Amino acid sequence: MERLCGPELPFWVANQTLHTDQPDLPLCFQLTVLSWLPCIYLWTVSPIYLFYLKKNNRGYIMMSIMNRFKTVFGLLLWFVCWTDLFYTFHETQQEISQPPIFFITPLMLGMTMLLATFFIQCERLRGVQSSGVLFIFWFLSVLCAVVPFRSKILQASSEVEVTDKLRFTTFYFYFGLVVLELILCCFNEKPPLFSNVVADPVSHPLQPAQKLSTLCMLEHASYIEGPECFEDCLCLNVCPESTAGFLSKMTFWWFTSMAIKGYKMPLEAKDLWSLNQRDSSKAMVPKLLKEWEKEQAKAKRKQNPSSQVFYSKPPPSTTNHIGGASGASPEEDEVLLSDQKAVPRQPSFLRALIKAFGPYFLIGSAYKLLQDVITFVNPQLLRMLISFTKQKDAPDWWGYSLAFLMFFTAFLQTLILHQHFQYCFVTGMHVRTALIGAIYRKSLAITNAAKRSSTLGEVVNLMSVDAQRFMDLTTFLNMLWSAPLQIMLTLYFLWQNLGPSVLAGVAVMILLIPFNAVIAMKSRAYQVEQMQHKDSRIKLMNEILNGIKVLKLYAWENSFKEKVLAIRQKELDVLKKASYLGALSTMAWTSAPFMVALTTFAVYVMVDEKNILDAETAFVSLSLFNILRFPLNMLPQVISSLVQTSVSLKRIQSFLSHDELDPNSVDRKNTPSDFSVTVVNGKFTWAQEESPVLHNINVLVPQGSLLAVVGHVGCGKSSLISALLGETEKLEGDVSVRGSVAYVPQQAWIQNATLRDNILFGKLYNEQKYRCVLEACALTPDLEVLPGGDMTEIGEKGINLSGGQRQRVSLARALYSDADVYLLDDPLSAVDAHVSKHIFDNLIGPEGALKGKTRILVTHGISYLPQVDNIVVMADGRVSEMGSYQELLKQNGAFAEFLRNYALEDIVEEDEATEEIIDDEDLYPEDTLSNHTDMVDSEPVINEAKRKFIRQISIISADGETPKSRSVRRHGCSQRKHPEPQEKESQRIEKLIQAETAETGRRFYVATSRQLKRLESINRSPIYSHFSETITGSSVIRAFGRHSAFVCMSDMKVDENQKSYYPGIVSNRWLGVRIEFIGNCIVLFAALFAVTGKDDLNPGLVGLSVSYALQVTMSLNWMVRMTSDLENNIVAVERVKEYSETKTEAPWEIEDKKPPPDWPIQGNVEFHNYSVRYREGLDLVLKNLSLSVKGGEKVGIVGRTGAGKSSMTLCLFRLLEAAEGEISIDDVKISEIGLHDLRSKLTIIPQEPVLFSGTLRMNLDPFEKYSDEEVWKALEHSHLHKFVRNQPAKLEMECSEGGENLSVGQRQLVCLARALLRKTRILILDEATAAIDLETDDLIQSTIRTQFEDCTVFTIAHRLNTVMDYKRSVNPLRSVARTCAGIAVAWQPDTRSGGEAPRACPRKLRVPASRVPSRGQSATSGTASRRVNAGIVARGSPTSRAHQMA
Repeated sequence: MERLCGPELPFWVANQTLHTDQPDLPLCFQLTVLSWLPCIYLWTVSPIYLFYLKKNNRGYIMMSIMNRFKTVFGLLLWFVCWTDLFYTFHETQQEISQPPIFFITPLMLGMTMLLATFFIQCERLRGVQSSGVLFIFWFLSVLCAVVPFRSKILQASSEVEVTDKLRFTTFYFYFGLVVLELILCCFNEKPPLFSNVVADPVSHPLQPAQKLSTLCMLEHASYIEGPECFEDCLCLNVCPESTAGFLSKMTFWWFTSMAIKGYKMPLEAKDLWSLNQRDSSKAMVPKLLKEWEKEQAKAKRKQNPSSQVFYSKPPPSTTNHIGGASGASPEEDEVLLSDQKAVPRQPSFLRALIKAFGPYFLIGSAYKLLQDVITFVNPQLLRMLISFTKQKDAPDWWGYSLAFLMFFTAFLQTLILHQHFQYCFVTGMHVRTALIGAIYRKSLAITNAAKRSSTLGEVVNLMSVDAQRFMDLTTFLNMLWSAPLQIMLTLYFLWQNLGPSVLAGVAVMILLIPFNAVIAMKSRAYQVEQMQHKDSRIKLMNEILNGIKVLKLYAWENSFKEKVLAIRQKELDVLKKASYLGALSTMAWTSAPFMVALTTFAVYVMVDEKNILDAETAFVSLSLFNILRFPLNMLPQVISSLVQTSVSLKRIQSFLSHDELDPNSVDRKNTPSDFSVTVVNGKFTWAQEESPVLHNINVLVPQGSLLAVVGHVGCGKSSLISALLGETEKLEGDVSVRGSVAYVPQQAWIQNATLRDNILFGKLYNEQKYRCVLEACALTPDLEVLPGGDMTEIGEKGINLSGGQRQRVSLARALYSDADVYLLDDPLSAVDAHVSKHIFDNLIGPEGALKGKTRILVTHGISYLPQVDNIVVMADGRVSEMGSYQELLKQNGAFAEFLRNYALEDIVEEDEATEEIIDDEDLYPEDTLSNHTDMVDSEPVINEAKRKFIRQISIISADGETPKSRSVRRHGCSQRKHPEPQEKESQRIEKLIQAETAETGRRFYVATSRQLKRLESINRSPIYSHFSETITGSSVIRAFGRHSAFVCMSDMKVDENQKSYYPGIVSNRWLGVRIEFIGNCIVLFAALFAVTGKDDLNPGLVGLSVSYALQVTMSLNWMVRMTSDLENNIVAVERVKEYSETKTEAPWEIEDKKPPPDWPIQGNVEFHNYSVRYREGLDLVLKNLSLSVKGGEKVGIVGRTGAGKSSMTLCLFRLLEAAEGEISIDDVKISEIGLHDLRSKLTIIPQEPVLFSGTLRMNLDPFEKYSDEEVWKALEHSHLHKFVRNQPAKLEMECSEGGENLSVGQRQLVCLARALLRKTRILILDEATAAIDLETDDLIQSTIRTQFEDCTVFTIAHRLNTVMDYKRSVNPLRSVARTCAGIAVAWQPDTRSGGEAPRACPRKLRVPASRVPSRGQSATSGTASRRVNAGIVARGSPTSRAHQMA
């Protein structure tokens, strides 16, 4: 330094600086260290900052007055600095020699000021509104200039005249300008142009870039929520963080406005800020998927070349052969290559995560490193403070400097720590957003085989539990390296303090490592096991909620309750073991700091008599041990969290690695061709490892023709449609579909949206076209009774629509899409005969709305076959016959025989009857409409079942629209806890201080954070319900090409959830900074009091007070956080309490009202003046119904969709409770007995067959009451025994979730087998054979006639042959039952008698007794029942023409 400053200017003078009451720093020190420090900082960070500015262009800021001032001041500073430089040159010329420092420092300062000015302009051009880099530079410059400022004043006051007037003047100019720059740097620039940042949505209209970025969101908002949502999207409530200054961001001051608003009034969704662009799904999901795709590509490249041969696509010439071709088949190729093939390398999902989110996370890690280093400053300052109190002659300014230094380091530590937490939490949020997006996108593309291995429950678990684990881990992930670093630094400082005695403490920690390693390994094993149990439980709960109606109808609640409790018990056992392990681990690590301190102090004192544990040694060591406490407490929690997350990582990686449907399996090129749909040598399977379901399929469908696909149950009709959609895996052959596709599935898929949105399905609204579609699908009358018309909100799975209405909405969606090819999978089975007729004539048939379009119709109704262009007959997965109606008759094959048996005969009477029926219904349109008018609570039967659910099962559902997702989510989020460390070391008196000082901040914080927690909880439901809905309708979404729209909707729902989660994170940081500031003030005052009272205090008391004051900061923070978290999480308790108080259904059993064991003996059923409504406040759906049915009678219930048929039968099961009147069975009032006593004595075959995942035997007999022999007998009577015997597992055959591995017809037969097993005196059939072909239907009717000969049977039917030979029929039209003997018809009320008394049967509808088969007569002969059915459904097409064709 002497070479720089010269011999006259010493660098350091101890007597001038330390040992004096008026300290000052030498001029050499001021000109070097103090002047260079800001310069070194700015030049060091400039390359990094320039790189950052280059990469992040936020737009362009117009030159403002403030910016001009900043620039001018920067140039003036450069001028002032170089004035000093040129003055030094001038002095040299005057032969006044100055040391080199007088050249170097002004030169360096001047260049640095130019660099700062350059950055001011650079930031403006790159859209930086507030600069942290320059703020720190100006702050350091002011801080370093304070000493010379005081020094020059002292110098001037001690001398008569200032010797160096120019440098004196320029310095004060410099100081003033630097202070002005610092002040200006605290204010923000205006938002940049052409950016996504809007300061005020009212005064700043959306910029073009913003419009582009929100285009997707706005487009789909109008589709999902209606026009209101579109308008809301335009009113962007921009997050103030994007425009906040550096200081505001560091202290989280920008959040204060929301904290105040939340304190004043409850926060609502509209009060939340819109999500920052960088945090949105739009930014996060593609980032992760891009890295994941790279990993997958890398893994494929590294596989054995021989396996790549197998994966390459074989040329078409080899795939079109039909057996017997030379060369090995693909199966043989697979066998040949399997031996050579190396184990495929799994792509690393962890690496993809690190590449996607690592860089941002590393910024948080840098903050953590800085905080760790600063943590160790305060113990050293404490050492100096204690030694200061020992020196009675030490100058007071030492103590004050140490006190303020302790405050400043503690405050700096607070700011840095919370910045670290902010980065970690935001990274966690990014990871969760990206994971949910990736899982959602994958679930839309996985194969059917993959769907079986990953059920809906499991995938929802991946989204909720596993994604949340990643989020929780990122918070404390840095502790993995930070904890060892802190431990090492602590031990280093302890070694300096206590010497080798520290090794005793190290030994204690080393002993704990293997102990915890064993615990971690066991925890991981338990974690895997627990997740498996959780998956199976959630899967079962999903199924229970989906099939709750069936459970109640069969009184199976106990069986399924036991299943859930059994899984739950296993889960609890694992959780208990894991908890014991966790308690052991926590005990070990919590006691570790105490044990380490105890052993270290004990060894220190006992090793050497000279080792005295004085105040300085003891309290400095204690403060270091307290630092050690946090990493030692956190490490096991982080390891435990890491173990759990590693399990989740494998699960997510496994799911994302599933095979996807091949988009090229169906050729979609719209090239000109005579054939719209072609399948050549097609061979298809549902899964590669399973046998093919379709063999040797060759189908050519001419442009604009109507093709009917017919065949027995399970012959492969729906599989053929799936093959055309690309839903199955193609083994051989070529499939091409020219143009766009519309698909109507066998079981209609309805969205939780308005009726109009369900029909439009993303298309633009066209009034005229829309009305034509409603008319063609017979939906116009239904709209008149819905409360909101076509804007009525449809509940989850369409539960406020009847089965027929759902199918018609599905048809309307297809018609509105205006596609080129229509694939219709048995759409007419759910509607009654004349509606079916109307739809065929007006929509599907030769003169319908779809004429000229290519239509492929799967059907069981043979009456339509004469009107179709071609017919494909399926048998055992093959095309057995194909041709026109006439050609098939000429071929005289099996199908021609079938047609002759079920031929249309000239029954003019029946045709006229149908016309009269339809004419009558036209007079009373309101009678034909649905009574399901409740918009919110949806179809009451299912809703009430879901609402009441199963008592004693912990999840009940309280909302008809999204019952399942809310139940599952509420269950999940109420259980989950966030492991967070706590500090509990503080004196009683300090706790009083903490309570008082923290209360004000806590009241602000809790009010806001609790509302944010509630909003986040509410916004989480739609993510999972939309996901569940998407999975169910994935084939429809893919068929209509709506994949990207649904992805966009899911992203919007995730973003909506993160909108309330993000302020929740920031509220914690906001509170933390303020609470810790109070703690830092306590440290300051403890140190100041120690300095002022040093003469009266001994060093021990000083050490005690300050070392515990240093702990107050963390204790305060955690105390407020824990009490606040308690209040926030009590929301979960509120919700569970709300569930537990939900009104339940009547008791299952009433001991003193139990009916006799053999009740009902006769099966007499009487309705006495019976009325019912869906729930309080709604209109009656059945009114004053009186009906007496004798035991053994067969009663048909007929009428249009929504007439009250199902409601009437479900009243027997008390799913709907009577509004007035009563029902008696064998003179026992059903309202007085227990529900299980009632329901176990009735049997129903429901309209929608529900199967549960498990064995076939379990689905037939969950209580295991019956022997295998009885089960086989039931299967034989239900005509399923052949199918089951052909299965390798027989009765133990596994049914997949919802019975998806069986066709709908086979599922209905399983339900029939259930009924045959129960064999009760009263049987109800609700459209039980709608999805079954006519031949099987006849066999089943024959079975019912023989097996239930003595039983009372109520049958709801659309096919009149089903109830043709019944003694009576009932039509609950206009809520009043009509009954008539001999024939089933849909009556209109008799206006002459006020609509109360039944009329006699019309003459036209009387059928001679000879035409009606007796009860025992076989239905396989050509009876009137078939003729009536055929005649009615064929009305409109000339019956005589059909007869001639037959």
